[in-house]
Amino acid sequence: MGKKQQKWTKRRHSVITAVAKALAGRIILRKYGAQADRFQSQGTRAYLVLYNHQTPADQFFVAMSFSGAVYYMATEDIFSKGPVSSLLRFAVAPIPIVKQTTDFKAVKTCLKVAKEGGTIAIAPEGNRTYSGRTEYMNPAIGGLAKKLGLPIALYRIEGGYGVQPRWSDGIRKGRMHAYVSRVIEPEEYASLSADELFSEIRKGLFVDEACPGGPFVSEHKAEYLERAIYVCPTCGLSAFESSGNEIVCRTCGRAVLYGEDKRLTGKGFDFPFAYVGEWYEYQKAFVRELDLAPYAKTPMFCDVADLYAVSLNKKKRLLKKDAPIRLFGNRVEIDADTTLRLPFSETQAAALGRNKLNLYHDGQVYQFKGSKRFNALKYVNICYHCKNIDRGNEDGEFLGL
Repeated sequence: MGKKQQKWTKRRHSVITAVAKALAGRIILRKYGAQADRFQSQGTRAYLVLYNHQTPADQFFVAMSFSGAVYYMATEDIFSKGPVSSLLRFAVAPIPIVKQTTDFKAVKTCLKVAKEGGTIAIAPEGNRTYSGRTEYMNPAIGGLAKKLGLPIALYRIEGGYGVQPRWSDGIRKGRMHAYVSRVIEPEEYASLSADELFSEIRKGLFVDEACPGGPFVSEHKAEYLERAIYVCPTCGLSAFESSGNEIVCRTCGRAVLYGEDKRLTGKGFDFPFAYVGEWYEYQKAFVRELDLAPYAKTPMFCDVADLYAVSLNKKKRLLKKDAPIRLFGNRVEIDADTTLRLPFSETQAAALGRNKLNLYHDGQVYQFKGSKRFNALKYVNICYHCKNIDRGNEDGEFLGL
């Protein structure tokens, strides 16, 4: 006889979740100035919760709105933190997924949890927004939702980008709101194709905070915006340095102020973008038109970061501290014990958290953690622009996020 398969869902997950909410709920909500509305219609049903992703605490807001355990899809990074990862697996059993891959194991786990009557939560973007607008979503979420057959709760998070932008270390004093905006019942989407269902999901979760809002009060409103921005409208590819409420291009020296309403203002000059979202869209358009040929031999950027090897369910291993990294138009080179060359044709790239970079190559996961000013996004964007060119799609929209 075969070994009896262990259930993924456990009673302790609901108990631990309830205790965590009772102990930390009001503290976290107050810290973020957040209101997380209770989902009154939940009852005893399991749901597929799909949410837009704005802050590191988004999963907690979902938990505050729903009763019982919620099984979150989570990237491999949280499963490589040793004892902390073991505690998370015991307490809430997140569903692991490897970023930027087609992870069939994660799909199988979702099907298992759904069959056992568990509520599943997924951020279809797979990334927190850099710009304030809901990012690209993988269309495969439509097919997965149909396979699971659960009622779909579209969970909107608003104001989070103003309170804590992805590129920021700090939380601003402001207001945010999280709530179930719509439920799509299985009988409602049964007649829809996967693409049609995806379209409904995308519309329901799109939030645009690259616009007026606030106030969001802080003395450090612009700090670490250089984690998201690497193209200057005057200079092109560049490096930036932020401090307090301003960010400065290190090539031309022009400074831009970030206001409490998220508005951008040039210091002594007319800056062409009113909000980070506009600057971010300009940056993507710039990259899509960028000729990578001149950067085959000369790197466009050079950085230094700690290099780790990441293995799922194991503690990440430091390979080299302060490893020099060079970003070329078709590859990344890293000086470790030897020079490691990762051609983009054989590599996937992902930005994690505020400023970590993962490169997936030949079955290995390499993680780079640089200084507070390290920009992981540029590596992801250039990698996928190169892939688009290789596929004959030079103007390809998808740049990795």
